[in-house]
Amino acid sequence: MAKTEPLKRIQRVYGRRQGKPLTLARASALETLLPILEIPLSALPEDGTRDIQDWFQTPVTRAILEIGFGNGEHLIGIIESQPEAHVIGVEPFTNGMAAFLKSAQSLPTRDHIRVLMDDAMLVVRSLKPNSLDSIYILNPDPWPKKRHFKRRIVRPETVEEYHRVLKPGGQLICATDVDELAEWMCTQIIRYPGFDWTAGCADDWRKMPENWIRTRYEIKGEKAGRQQTYLIFKKKDLGSANIKKG
Repeated sequence: MAKTEPLKRIQRVYGRRQGKPLTLARASALETLLPILEIPLSALPEDGTRDIQDWFQTPVTRAILEIGFGNGEHLIGIIESQPEAHVIGVEPFTNGMAAFLKSAQSLPTRDHIRVLMDDAMLVVRSLKPNSLDSIYILNPDPWPKKRHFKRRIVRPETVEEYHRVLKPGGQLICATDVDELAEWMCTQIIRYPGFDWTAGCADDWRKMPENWIRTRYEIKGEKAGRQQTYLIFKKKDLGSANIKKG
């Protein structure tokens, strides 16, 4: 009988999944909260049919996704400033997820929160069209080497998926302090005919948007002399967006 080869797991996340050892408080938060808040892989079929309501027990009227939330400061800010919204935070790295969950312990309720410690495209590809009001991609890994561009979270095939799951008028909000990456993200998104860039002048992408939630990473970069670029795109109405693949 021929020997059966084991199935290979598709590599979705690159880089180390964990850095320095977790503190006891963060390890405890990860152990207790992650099983409660994480969307199970069995609920992520990647077939574009999943109703976001399936992941929450309370009625969803406004939904926000943050991809790669780092330590979760921005995500916590959204939760506190928009308590009516349901949020999904995706962070593949253990240290960041643990930091966020430790902060989430002090929130009065966690009914509106779901997380995933894996590849964000599992969530995006699973959702049915017109599911999300906003998608945030803040300071993603720049993957500066050309051979790694295919790992960037903003690229043609992901932009198409972001458009699909956003509601008409929904926003795709990106930020980075890497100039080359800012140019890359802007180019990839404006090439897709389903998005309008909301900037009317240079100040619109150089100046911090109103009510922006700052993170320690952003402040640290500013002190080091790095300029943050803010890119906000709006999904066109389905009737006015003549989408042609390829």
